[in-house]
Amino acid sequence: MSRQPPPPAPLPASDPALRAPARGTVAQPPGRFEGLSREWQHDGWDIPEEERTQLRDVAIERPRSVISWNTSPDLGFDRAVNPYRGCEHGCIYCYARPTHSYLGLSPGLDFETRLVARPDAPQVLARELGRKGYRVAPLALGSNTDPWQPIEAQHRITRALLEVLRDCRHPVTITTRGALIARDVDILAEMAALNLVEVGISITTLDPGLSRAMEPRAPSPARRLQTITTLRAAGVPVGLMLAPVIPGLTDHELESILQAARDAGAQTAWWSLLRLPHEVSSLFQDWLARHRPHHAAKVMRQLAEMRGGKVNDPRFGSRFRGSGPLAMLLSRRVKLARRRMGYADSLPPLDCTLFTPPVREQGASDGRNVSQTPTRPARGRGPEPDAQLSLF
Repeated sequence: MSRQPPPPAPLPASDPALRAPARGTVAQPPGRFEGLSREWQHDGWDIPEEERTQLRDVAIERPRSVISWNTSPDLGFDRAVNPYRGCEHGCIYCYARPTHSYLGLSPGLDFETRLVARPDAPQVLARELGRKGYRVAPLALGSNTDPWQPIEAQHRITRALLEVLRDCRHPVTITTRGALIARDVDILAEMAALNLVEVGISITTLDPGLSRAMEPRAPSPARRLQTITTLRAAGVPVGLMLAPVIPGLTDHELESILQAARDAGAQTAWWSLLRLPHEVSSLFQDWLARHRPHHAAKVMRQLAEMRGGKVNDPRFGSRFRGSGPLAMLLSRRVKLARRRMGYADSLPPLDCTLFTPPVREQGASDGRNVSQTPTRPARGRGPEPDAQLSLF
């Protein structure tokens, strides 16, 4: 017997006068730590409301540290750096949406429009890499929100982070769906020549209409495939991140996505099942009801069958792949397709022996130790921001 997931928590009513074009959601559910919520209600006056447009707002954070550490047994890295909080790509299924609750903001529209940039991240990273007790291992870039989301064209924090890692010869693994990464192919190619970088390009569907509804400000599937080709032409190792697989909605595309990515040059492929932690469950189910109502019941029923009757299972070992017959079938399909298409099981391990810690110098004004990246010959900065790649 198929399992029915519990009904989602109702979302508060949204302001009908609010315009938010090309966003994953206009809902503003309160974060799970908030004691109060806001809900739009008509005031009873027969006066047309003036329309308002929700614009992007970028706050600046000055972090004291930027490396986040984890001990998860099902991640291939133990450290990561994220240059931004929130993500303008607006993917409705994004597992990082609940992190906005820590800022007192909504995981809904706030996550897509009220963003946080960390311009000091490169200098802080250099300082942390220069500490005496630091032990090198691959660092993940883009483990939470996308480092090549649209605001990177103006802030260029991710490129500066890459420059620090290149100059220190520190290995890095990258996950992105942003076509803007091609802007930084000069740095990536140099690091690839030393076996210091690998890139995973995330693709969820090949259907441009579905992608536009589900990932409204992310590059189109065709642009992501072209990004794979561009990176491979520069000698950068690239894998396909087939994520998330949404049962009943995108799972029929598994083999097609794998073949398209392989034709574009992807060398390896990894997949994960849709995850709906905390507030993401209600947001995603609301999106289904609005955009794919005829698929909604099937999607949630099949997901529950892979999640032990729930919409989410955070346990190590099962959170990425699920459990049960349907999950095993998906895993088997991916395995057979990878073998048939000639995918490698994995990329070669990155080189951790070339690491050169940043130079530590005595601060002139406050006596603190500050770090600088090793001196290198002058290099081009790459295209100016107005040369940003088109998103679609």
